[in-house]
Amino acid sequence: MKRVSILIPAYNEEESLPLLYRRLADLMDTQPTYAWEVLFVNDGSRDHTLAILAQLRESDPRINYLDLSRNYGKEAAMLAGFDYVTGDCMVIMDADLQHPPELIPDMLRLWEQGYDDVYAR
Repeated sequence: MKRVSILIPAYNEEESLPLLYRRLADLMDTQPTYAWEVLFVNDGSRDHTLAILAQLRESDPRINYLDLSRNYGKEAAMLAGFDYVTGDCMVIMDADLQHPPELIPDMLRLWEQGYDDVYAR
């Protein structure tokens, strides 16, 4: 079974995380042909992002997170996550839902066809 890693940098995302998680969980539950992992990188959030991530991790073993000591910026948060994901492929998306998780199955189909990089608009 191929493993898909979803990497999500997060900075002060307490409002969007519950909905993002529900949408990701729905997606993962309807795509049983893949093993899933979601790695959030908390980029020094000052709100309740870290507490929410800890709750999600406790309730769903597919969820994990890194906690950076301060805000390093989105690119640095992504780079930190690169060292921890274990998938055969990686999807990078924003925590604020500007990237719809529902596009991931279409992207995976293209990846399965042999594309090395797949982007969505």
